[in-house]
Order: sequence, then structure tokens, then C-alpha cells
Amino acid sequence: MMIDKIALHKKFWQRQGPSLILIHPSRASLYDLNDYPRRFRDPRAMWETEIRRAKAVIGWPTDGIPTVRPNLGVITIPAMAGQSFQTPENSMPWPGKPLLMEEIRAVQNSNLTDSEVFKLAADFYNIHQESDETQIAAYLPDTQGVFDIAHLLYGDEIFCSLLDIEERNWFTELMEISLNLYLRATKTLKVVLKEKLGTMIHGHATEQGVYFPQAGVRISEDTAILLSPEMIEQSIIPFVRRSTHTFGGAFLHYCGYHPTLFSQFTALPEIKAIDLGNPEKYNTKWLLERCSETEIVLYSRIAEEPGENWKEYVDRIGSLVASTGARVILRPKVFPESREECREMLDHWHNLTS
Repeated sequence: MMIDKIALHKKFWQRQGPSLILIHPSRASLYDLNDYPRRFRDPRAMWETEIRRAKAVIGWPTDGIPTVRPNLGVITIPAMAGQSFQTPENSMPWPGKPLLMEEIRAVQNSNLTDSEVFKLAADFYNIHQESDETQIAAYLPDTQGVFDIAHLLYGDEIFCSLLDIEERNWFTELMEISLNLYLRATKTLKVVLKEKLGTMIHGHATEQGVYFPQAGVRISEDTAILLSPEMIEQSIIPFVRRSTHTFGGAFLHYCGYHPTLFSQFTALPEIKAIDLGNPEKYNTKWLLERCSETEIVLYSRIAEEPGENWKEYVDRIGSLVASTGARVILRPKVFPESREECREMLDHWHNLTS
């Protein structure tokens, strides 16, 4: 039952009990991009696809809450502000032409609820709320973060504005506009979702999610990996912090290898959990030690070693979690297929990390 999972997660955030593990139901279908352009514009078809995945989690041996979302891609917030986008076959949506400076300034006066993408998300949530799927939680679409939104709106010219001292005033203005847009769009979506500002259930693009009692948003800052630590500290971190205050904190994601960026993000009290798009590039023990030092949860996949079976995988990572004192929400890269072995995996993980 969802209420039991939420109670388990509340204890976890209070640093009580074991770390969590989200074991994928082997019988559940992975997200299918076939015919995606049609489903993108058909909230009922989008919901039916998402709900099929989530139903497989109900009753499965896992700590995750069954979840669904309108899977609208990284263009969600820029498109709500009026930026064009494409929906290619067999692909997630892609941003259209970058906006000109004056077009970006006009974003501040845009009516977000008039946009096609907002209406698609709202229809998805209404369909879910009117259904009888009470054990499945809906969650926010992909909202990105302030710098990622600014990059989507302005394109690669953003790097020239960041580096050119004569354009720094425009860069700051662009970031302020993007921050305002992020806050407006996220608040508007959470109202339709009927979710409090400072809490959430988030599935991070999967069929099962986690309850956050002290964080109401997930942000992605993938573009930041292209910057130096000094640029990140001066130009990105202040906006990450400001974007999360309204929501009590955030779950943060980024892709790529940038250990300094990991250290900078995990130093922020506003960040409650962090996910890596490329965990295989990092030393797992170092990640866990850093999270233990900062008390930030590693809510992520963790790379497997060559030839490792699920028992060896759980033994290795569970032992590291126990020895470092880190708190982890593991999305395993190795898992068995049978329900019985998944139950064994769940119990073994809990024993190791309690």
C-alpha cells in the first residue's frame, strides 16, 4: 500500500532503518518511444502507457512507490513559455530554434497555462485523478534547472554571454528570467498536480518513486558540467539555491563526469538527494564517503562490476554503504528476474544497510 511505503520513506529521511532499494519488476515494459509523437499529444495514450509500467510495481518486492508522469521531456518549461519544439520519431522532444534576446525578455509576460504543453500535462493529471488507480502516484514532468532552462532558451550563445565581460549583464538577466520562469512553471504544475510546495513523490523517469518530506522539486543541471568550478560557484550555485528555497529543497541530477561539481552540489544544504547520469565514471566509495560527510542521500544507479551477479552486487554496495555510513536510495544495475529472488534481494539489502 502507498501509505505503508510513505511511512517507510519518512523513517528513512529521519535516518532510521535501512537504506532503500528500487527493484525493477522484470515483467514491466521499459518506456517505448515507438509512436511517441502521437502519444505526446494524446494525454490519454500517454497515461495508459505510463500506467501499464506502474501497475507492475504494485505488490512487487521493492521499496519504491508506483509512479506515473506526463513524459514530455526537457522542453517542458521552455515550451510552456512559448519556445518551439520538435517531436521526432523514436526520440524524446527536442528544442526548436533558440529565442532572441527580446523574445526571452517577453517570456516574463507569457501566460503559461495557455501553452500546449501545460494543457497536455494538466489533462494527464486530470485523467489520473479521475481514475481508480489510487495506489499509483503522479509526479512532476521534467522541469530541468535554471541554467539548463537558460541554455535551452538561448542556445549555445549562452557560453559567449558567460565568458564575455561585456555580455555578463545580459547573462545575469537571462538567468533571472529563467529562474522566474522555473518558479512560475513549477508552482503552476504543482497546483494542478495537487501537491504541496515543500513535499513530493518523484519517480525520476522510472515506474517507481520516492516520497520526499522536505523537498518539493527535482532539478537537472546537465549543462553545468561544461563549466569550470569557478564559473559554477559564481554563476550557477546561487541560482540553484534560489530555485529550491520555495520548495524546501530539491533532488538534483546531472550527467557526465565532474567530481568537483559533485562536491559543490553536495555541499548545498538545499540539496537533499543527488543522482548521477553516469555513475560508472566515478569511484563508488568516494561518492558514498562524500554523501556520508554531507548527509546528502545518493538516490542513483550505482555501476556494476564486470560479470557481477545480483548477490555479489548487493554484497559489495551494501557493505560499502554500511562502512561509510551513507544513506542511499539504490536503483540497481543488476537484479534477478523472479519475484522470489527479488524478495531475497530486498531483504538482503535491508539487512546489510540497517
